[in-house]
Amino acid sequence: MAEDTLTLNVSYGSSKLSVAVPARDGAEPELAELAAALERLTGVPVASQRIIYRGRTLKEMDQSLSSLGVKQGSKLMMIGKRNSPEEEAELKKLKDIEKSVEQMAKKLEKVDGELMGLKNGFLAKDLQAQALSKLDQRVKGAAEQFMKLLEQMDAMILPENFSDCRVKKKGLVKTVQSCLAQCDKIEAGISDHLAKIQSKNLALAD
Repeated sequence: MAEDTLTLNVSYGSSKLSVAVPARDGAEPELAELAAALERLTGVPVASQRIIYRGRTLKEMDQSLSSLGVKQGSKLMMIGKRNSPEEEAELKKLKDIEKSVEQMAKKLEKVDGELMGLKNGFLAKDLQAQALSKLDQRVKGAAEQFMKLLEQMDAMILPENFSDCRVKKKGLVKTVQSCLAQCDKIEAGISDHLAKIQSKNLALAD
């Protein structure tokens, strides 16, 4: 085991856990990495964990464990409850939606990049109108997919105590809304560029 891997002893209920927290990209292990390792071992979501060291609850997720005084072999305690199977099932649905959102966002970035290329004259003028029309179709398709994902989340009725799901859903809804705003922005850019091309063509025709 590498020297920069911290092995910690964590008490959780009646369990005594030996938790290995590896360094990531050569940086010192952070509290966030310990929390993620504990989630994998215990099933207690990061948001529901309270990690206690020397009587103090550790909250600084982006801090290195060493800066919080945690050293090789340190003893910590974790308090927190696992999600119910019902909440886990809803979380899985949200994670699937999250994957779809990420894939669609990448496609949208690609369209944005191609539009920038057209604006910078990377395509012959006489081919631009057709290319813009195809980009417009792709943006409209993406917006439609994002709307479907919003509807899917809207249809999820989450009980008050499904706090993890509620936080996840709220964050995803925000992400999808900003993606839809990006769709509008790209569509406006396409229309604008198309209008410029058409007005140039008219001027040439005159």
